[in-house]
Amino acid sequence: MITTTTFRYDIHDSEAERASNSYLMSLIAIVAGLPIPIINLLATLIFYLANRKSTEFVRWHCTQALYSQLSLFIVNSIGFWWTISIITDGIQLSNYYIAYIIMIFLFNFTELLATMYTASKIRKHKHIKWWFYSDITDLSIKG
Repeated sequence: MITTTTFRYDIHDSEAERASNSYLMSLIAIVAGLPIPIINLLATLIFYLANRKSTEFVRWHCTQALYSQLSLFIVNSIGFWWTISIITDGIQLSNYYIAYIIMIFLFNFTELLATMYTASKIRKHKHIKWWFYSDITDLSIKG
């Protein structure tokens, strides 16, 4: 799911720090906006926009972090609005809802662990590529 590779050039300490921070933005935003799914996406988007003209290593990791937060936003938004409709409309809980909430929890927990792991490895100048997101990131950075 996560692979460690080397990057095309020697990474400077400041690059490693900024690239690592692109993942940490979502963790910091969790404290502020856990129940509101868009907070994490906005924090990562702002950090991406601030660093989109940075070095290739920083830009690559900001992009990968943004794509992961975008998919997390979609999954969490569905669960958020489904929960709101159950609360406000009095809809009964279904097995589908419970299964979806369990899936959201697992997806978020996995992403949280991957984010912490990636941020720590990037600080050590390792190039971490996430399954699925790295392919999209490669296409968008080169394209």
